[in-house]
Amino acid sequence: MNYYLAIDLGASSGRHILAHSEQGKIVLEEIHRFKNGFDNKNGTLCWDTKRLFNEIVTGMKKCKELGKIPSSVAIDTWGVDFVLLDKDDNIVGDSVCYRDSRTNGMDKELSKIISEDALYNRTGIQKQLFNTSYQLLSIKLNHPEYLEQAETFLFIPEYLTFLLSGKKASEYTIASTSQLINAENKNWDYELLDMMGIKKDIFCPIHRPGTIVGNLRKEIAEEVGFDTQVILTAAHDTASAIAALPTQTDDTLYISSGTWSLLGTESMKPICTKESMEANLTNEGGYDYRFRFLKNIMGLWMMQSVRREWKEEIGFGEISAMARECDIKSVVDPQSDVFFAPESMIEAVKNECKRTNQQIPETLGEIAKVIYNSLSDCYATAIKQIEGITGIKYSEIAIVGGGSQDAYLNEMTAKATGKKVSAGPTEATAMGNLIIQMMALGEIEDLKQARKIVADSFDIKYFN
Repeated sequence: MNYYLAIDLGASSGRHILAHSEQGKIVLEEIHRFKNGFDNKNGTLCWDTKRLFNEIVTGMKKCKELGKIPSSVAIDTWGVDFVLLDKDDNIVGDSVCYRDSRTNGMDKELSKIISEDALYNRTGIQKQLFNTSYQLLSIKLNHPEYLEQAETFLFIPEYLTFLLSGKKASEYTIASTSQLINAENKNWDYELLDMMGIKKDIFCPIHRPGTIVGNLRKEIAEEVGFDTQVILTAAHDTASAIAALPTQTDDTLYISSGTWSLLGTESMKPICTKESMEANLTNEGGYDYRFRFLKNIMGLWMMQSVRREWKEEIGFGEISAMARECDIKSVVDPQSDVFFAPESMIEAVKNECKRTNQQIPETLGEIAKVIYNSLSDCYATAIKQIEGITGIKYSEIAIVGGGSQDAYLNEMTAKATGKKVSAGPTEATAMGNLIIQMMALGEIEDLKQARKIVADSFDIKYFN
């Protein structure tokens, strides 16, 4: 039996998912799960890449303990964040988190080099203060010595893949989140890098998802107890999740629902019009060079933050049930910077309601209801923008990822948008990671077959 291992790292947790085929369906088995989160290191928000890699190795050892040796392994993570490596492959500076404040004001600095219109026209990527372009410009202006020492630039999943395999390679979908890829030729925009004063030789050649980079390093194979092939999957977690849409039509709306809500559709060409730029829609790379024409919406991060902050330990299901019982109508803008990394999410929600002269939520249920109101309202607005730009009237939204388990949010989304909503699979990111491995090794023929297998393998729920 062929096993495949997906290592799916999110901003709040990581998991190892083993998969195998059984009677035309894919069977998943979670073998390791661990917490993730950024650390405050002397005032800078950073990822602990050493700890993350230790967890990766720990999970792989469990495959050996189970006697289920994977034919291949692949890693996906969140987008935009990266490391710089020196000549000895040590990290230069820190592995800084996208929520860190170092990019404040960098949009204005970059606009001195290239206008926002011209930048969007070249890259198709929406303006988000955490974009890799802004992070690199911050380093150039505040720590130029880091760039002088740097020999290699790798995104987080590429760096972890390098630690596994010893091979340095860049992958298209994760690179596309950077605002440094030319949307037309799908390669590094070297002219843009020149304009920014960033040396070009630190960037590795770009590979398509499904590229086999090699086997495990000898020392890693000895530590985990087996050798296996290492594959570049769609290394951006959203790209993997969208690859696993349970659909057979190209005209599908989706929401990859988790810490972020990524709402959009697939397009075979980038849409870099002024209208799409003003709507702050983005063109991220997907599997098979399909563009993910989408909007980044602050997703369950707001709910996760409220839950962490609440004085009593309580589950998401209980919070959802409390929200159902509340009739507060207040709505805030989830896209507002005040919700990006507040000291208190609860106070941020209350303050925005107060500022906009709406009912101020007091109980946990009321705070949750305001967040539900706000997310579903934001989804409806974004869908109208997408339909207006594409000229397509969509009838259904496919919600995938961990947030697809939130039945109340699914119901409110169906009500706010007037669309039929399908929910599942929950582990869409890991599933997309896995089917790309299976296509790379020839077990699945193409994306169309892969998506049919996904639809057949999971119980998809519907909300009208």
